[in-house]
Amino acid sequence: MDKKTAKKQINKLLGIDAVSGLAIAGAAWVALLAARGFSTVEIGLLESIFHITSLTFEIPSGVISDVFGRRKTMVAGRVMVIISSLLMIVSKDFFTVAFAIAVNALSYNLASGTREALAYDSLKEAGIESEYDKFASTDLMIYQIFGSVGTLLAGLALFLGYKKAYMADAVVGFITVLIALSLRDVRTKLQNVTSASERFKKVISESLLFIRSNRKARLIIIFNSLIGAVDILILFFLQAKLPLLGLSNFWLGPVLFIMGIGAAIGAKATEYFPEKRYRRIGIIATIGVMLAFASVFTGNIYLMIIGGFIGAFSDNFVQVRTDILLNTMIPSDQRATLMSVNSFAFSMVMIVLSPIFGLIFA
Repeated sequence: MDKKTAKKQINKLLGIDAVSGLAIAGAAWVALLAARGFSTVEIGLLESIFHITSLTFEIPSGVISDVFGRRKTMVAGRVMVIISSLLMIVSKDFFTVAFAIAVNALSYNLASGTREALAYDSLKEAGIESEYDKFASTDLMIYQIFGSVGTLLAGLALFLGYKKAYMADAVVGFITVLIALSLRDVRTKLQNVTSASERFKKVISESLLFIRSNRKARLIIIFNSLIGAVDILILFFLQAKLPLLGLSNFWLGPVLFIMGIGAAIGAKATEYFPEKRYRRIGIIATIGVMLAFASVFTGNIYLMIIGGFIGAFSDNFVQVRTDILLNTMIPSDQRATLMSVNSFAFSMVMIVLSPIFGLIFA
């Protein structure tokens, strides 16, 4: 793959995340469930179901990506978005919503690790892997900005109702399928192994060896998962709590947009701290998320909004640096699998913390 093709590939991946961020129902799913009468405890349980599904299929989806190709896996993930949206439209109760959410988790599984692996290996094949740092921060920034536009329309999603809002998400999913179909796969040494079963064995055995022998990678993955889980849960429950404290549906979208901009700034800010040690970035992120957590208990809408902004900034500030650092440590043949291990750890933490936060913020 030459440099021009690699850069086009990167732009397409950025395009998928940009369009995906415009899913208004997905951006306001907590508020939509609350409007349907689901309690914070039920919402917390649904979030746990999402991550139980992710926990089960995260690493297998990464293996599938490494074995059968990143392009096919990306396309499959976008199709699952459409299916999940349609299932949410016909959902009637907790159990049918839980099924739709589980399918949605599969869409994230198929994209998680695959997107990063396809981007890094495309650039590496073109001899410009040094540009991955810029991709990682720009990708997350774009996703957050467009996702924030989606949350800005949270009031519109509530006004439309969950059925029409999820139909809009299905349309968004269809557009991303078309973009994913135009992607070009990257061949790795693993592709020379003709037997699919042998590919599976090779990926799994070498991935396990890497994780067992690399203590630094293990610690980075665990720390990143804790920071991300706490911040995501704070932002999710702020969607449900702010209206209860008197924030109107009209202002909910703009408030969530502000928090999303904090995340976008955090993603981009990492580019300006390349010389800083990961430990220092981790300390900054930890302090920021702790302030966000504390703000929830003030009961003050303005302080909670500021806390959400700081938490979102801090989470992405460390997330981008984690992504970049892990990619430099991981071999290409197991890249999607091992990046999925990072998401796997995040899901484990979320399964434990989701119901706990549901009780704390009830």
